[in-house]
Amino acid sequence: MGITLIGFCGLGLLLGLKHAFDADHLIAVTNILHKVGSLQSALKTGFSWALGHMLTASVVTVLLFTFRTTLLHAVLVHFEKVVGVMLIVLGIVSLKSFFDFHAHAHPHGPLVHSHPHVHAKNESENHVHKHIFGIGIVHGLASNDELLILLTASLGVTSLGGMLLGLASFSLGVVLGMVFFAFLFITPLIKINHDKLRRGVALASGLVSVIYGGLMLFP
Repeated sequence: MGITLIGFCGLGLLLGLKHAFDADHLIAVTNILHKVGSLQSALKTGFSWALGHMLTASVVTVLLFTFRTTLLHAVLVHFEKVVGVMLIVLGIVSLKSFFDFHAHAHPHGPLVHSHPHVHAKNESENHVHKHIFGIGIVHGLASNDELLILLTASLGVTSLGGMLLGLASFSLGVVLGMVFFAFLFITPLIKINHDKLRRGVALASGLVSVIYGGLMLFP
């Protein structure tokens, strides 16, 4: 049983890593990450999303494991539509930041003109982390194949404690995967630190988010 449990936890960890890199997860987090201005804040953003996801995904998995019914899964499938709406809203917000104009006086002359300018929102990082935590909660409610695989594998694990251990491994995988993605994403933005790059990311992430969200609503 010890080897079986170790293998089950290893499977949970790998499934969690894979799950973190689902397209809708990366798109949603990208729409938030391009607004942060430091590596520390980016890592906290990825962790906050994973924490929210872990909270609801854990509750859902325990319910599915305890009652062994497909009814709850049939209900959860509809939450993918909610994720689609959320992605569209996030995309619109990113596009709005792309067209956000601010007036600047330049040192080479008295002329003041306006141009698009995307700020790294260091002053509102706590606000950003609360938003991404809520986004993670919604994602945790949405149906996903990896948790279903974990539940299927749990047929060899008879106790709820064993299932919780596997779920903890899955959650750890999700956290590690998303924090790693946040690190990869924010590093070039910090090193280059140019408004045009951030504006480009805001435009790209916004458009992809709106399109992908629409496809989730109307597959």
